Amino acid sequence: MAKKARKKGHKKHIAFGGRMVMIGFGSIGQGVLPLIFRHIDMRPDQITVISADDRGGLKEMKRFGVTFIRKRLTEANLRPTLEKRLGKGDFLVNLSVEVASTALVELCQEKGALYIDTCIEPWPGGYTDPNLSVSLRSNYALREKMLALKPRYEGGPTAVIAHGANPGLVSHFVKKALMNIARDTGVKVEKPATRQAWAELAQRLGVKVIHIAERDTQVSKKPKKVGEFVNTWSIDGFVSEGSQPAEMGWGTHEKSLPPDGARHEFGCGAAIYLNRPGLLTRVRTWTPLEGPFHGFIITHNESISMADYFTLRDGSGQATYRPTVHYAYHPCDQAIMSMHEIAGKNLHQQKKQRLIVDEITDGRDELGVLLMGHKKGAYWYGSQLDIHETRELTPYNNATSIQVCAPVLSGIIWALENPDRGIVEADEMDFERNLAICMPYLGPVVGKYGDWTPLEDRGQLFPEDLDRDDPWQFKNFRVV
Repeated sequence: MAKKARKKGHKKHIAFGGRMVMIGFGSIGQGVLPLIFRHIDMRPDQITVISADDRGGLKEMKRFGVTFIRKRLTEANLRPTLEKRLGKGDFLVNLSVEVASTALVELCQEKGALYIDTCIEPWPGGYTDPNLSVSLRSNYALREKMLALKPRYEGGPTAVIAHGANPGLVSHFVKKALMNIARDTGVKVEKPATRQAWAELAQRLGVKVIHIAERDTQVSKKPKKVGEFVNTWSIDGFVSEGSQPAEMGWGTHEKSLPPDGARHEFGCGAAIYLNRPGLLTRVRTWTPLEGPFHGFIITHNESISMADYFTLRDGSGQATYRPTVHYAYHPCDQAIMSMHEIAGKNLHQQKKQRLIVDEITDGRDELGVLLMGHKKGAYWYGSQLDIHETRELTPYNNATSIQVCAPVLSGIIWALENPDRGIVEADEMDFERNLAICMPYLGPVVGKYGDWTPLEDRGQLFPEDLDRDDPWQFKNFRVV
């Protein structure tokens, strides 16, 4: 797909005549800007970037000719800064950290502006305020706060919530994977047109567990220094979500809560949390190229939104079907060392940060969804993009960042094509349209079946408390 796209040139998907404000200009802002100009018909003078710092991207902004304002947005200055720059038909692209997404969505709705972000952010302290309960520091709580706005703005300007790689792209992968499994297991089905129909398909196929299974093998010759956090994508974002409790959508097939697990006392009830940070919580998972590995349950919006989306309920409102859903992430090896160091400092982040892009010498980001429990066992569907193809595809990116930038682009285009949908999550969007826009930037996109289960080679050397009657119980996945 990618090589064909290069030969044909770059398609302009849509024209945009309004103003675009981009908040934040880290790795994703720098990576998505050339894609916006490549695929949306608009001029540089239509874009204003507002960021607390340029993170090395000021040269790129000057090259593209966009306006740059160095300012940290706060509760006090958010409206005075943005109100004069947003109006009906304009677009706010939120790629920031520690700027409350709900405040931005409310402003855009009032102004008639479109909106997109890659995750639901709180104001500073929302992830780590010890005065908040563990439940209220969760992504579940952030999502519930955002969804509470949805009825108020029904039919208003489209606000695409949490649409990067994951959350975002992976929701489209899941729908494609369900259609593929149905085809391969002889289940005749038309493409579902409703949330109910998608959940019924997942139930009919027997899907019990969905992992967002990701293994990043990108490497740099420059070693990590003591007191330095090295990563292939936003370090502030990674540490923030890793400091939140581990969270997962909780399936109806699960027999019991984990010993440190708890349910929320409000909201949709589709997820649970553990009284442990995601940076310290590991699970067993699998991808086709890596095979079995240990990943971290870093909390993400898709773990909750997917589980909620694929829930079926009876007449009394009781859930009758829901898969267990969560992230299972192995970052690049230098990030693993950085995480180990930060864990020893009680989650206090190192003062030095190094985002590796140009210095990467080899490796790939194998990002996909692993659907388990169906007739064929386990099925992984996703992107196996390496750094070398990434550099042929687009500037200012590594294999991880482009997997975020492509769906940011597709979300912007989808919102422009569907401008009056109000607040929308990735699970509610047209998966085929978004995948069509993203595919040229994802490298090999493959679907692979495997006979792996979390019981593989277990209990041979040390006794373990396992449920051998149902391999898809969470207790079998968790690393203790």
